[in-house]
Amino acid sequence: MLNKSLDFLKDIAVNNDRDWFAENREQYEEAREEFEHFVQLVINRISLFDPSIMTVDPKEAIFRIYRDVRFSKNKLPYKQHMGAYINAYGRKSPYCGYYVHLQPGNSFLGGGSISLPTVQLNMIRNEIMHRIEEYRSIVEDPAFKRFFPVVGADFLKTAPRGFSKDYPYIDYLRCKEYICSYPVNETFFSKPDCLDLMAEAYIQVQRFGDFINSALGDLNE
Repeated sequence: MLNKSLDFLKDIAVNNDRDWFAENREQYEEAREEFEHFVQLVINRISLFDPSIMTVDPKEAIFRIYRDVRFSKNKLPYKQHMGAYINAYGRKSPYCGYYVHLQPGNSFLGGGSISLPTVQLNMIRNEIMHRIEEYRSIVEDPAFKRFFPVVGADFLKTAPRGFSKDYPYIDYLRCKEYICSYPVNETFFSKPDCLDLMAEAYIQVQRFGDFINSALGDLNE
């Protein structure tokens, strides 16, 4: 289903320079068009259980291939993956969305909220404490753990400021990124039931995301 995209990503991994990219621009455009079509299919499938993302434009969900190298020691100009963040509120929204990451040897499905300011992180942490049994019923459910045995990323070494290190579920409060991810291999995207398999994982993302979004409340108030 994503042969052109995967072939391009394999090539850019060993030819990551502007001259090669310029000479092979047509290959990139075909790969991006294929990935964009795939993301539309994913949106259509998710919409069956989450109608809120039905109108998301795949062009707006897909991240650019160009890297921002201004403040990075890594000066390679292009990413070695393609990614799309499907979010009813926009790709830069603090609310949870669904993510697909295509990269030879490092593809995964996932979702959640990233790069939240401390105020919003603490809103989530306080809500988890207030509704701990509800939260545990999601993230400790075998149906959820089948895909996402670990919840969160970029963990603090100790309790967040203002929270007791003796809290019995402190690990749920230590992450700075409320996300979850499920690694898949390249052959996953060639399976005839690929979209249905993705939906199984994304249904669990939705459960997690609904909790996180309810904790954030209406940020426009």
